[in-house]
Amino acid sequence: MRVSVHTRTPGGDEDGLRFVSLDELFRSSDIVTLHCPLDASTDRLVNAERLATMKPTAILINTGRGGLVDEDALADALARGVIAGAGLDVLGREPPAADNVLTRAPNCTITPHIAWASAAARRRLIAVAARNVREFLSSAR
Repeated sequence: MRVSVHTRTPGGDEDGLRFVSLDELFRSSDIVTLHCPLDASTDRLVNAERLATMKPTAILINTGRGGLVDEDALADALARGVIAGAGLDVLGREPPAADNVLTRAPNCTITPHIAWASAAARRRLIAVAARNVREFLSSAR
């Protein structure tokens, strides 16, 4: 897999990462994942224009913030086959309103903003926390 990255502070290509412009990222990627904060520069980062540049086989995943995505534009893009699918762990309003267009959009999976909370993830979280406490207590002696 080739991994392309867009960030506000791009580095040089390294360790299999290829830093690209935002437009190139959306145009060339099979899967786009969002992991950024919501601020004035990222509000509705994914809109109708940007979705139109994506491959029809592309999948959008948002684990960042709901406001990164124009939900009406995404629902329309999914309904028209502009992109193949979307996986969303966040929405603009949580819990979603009964009339949220994405709850009826084809090929759209929405998790309840707790996708991290699988049994395996919770076991690991508890193990790491316990190890940190043990290490702290042993170093305090």
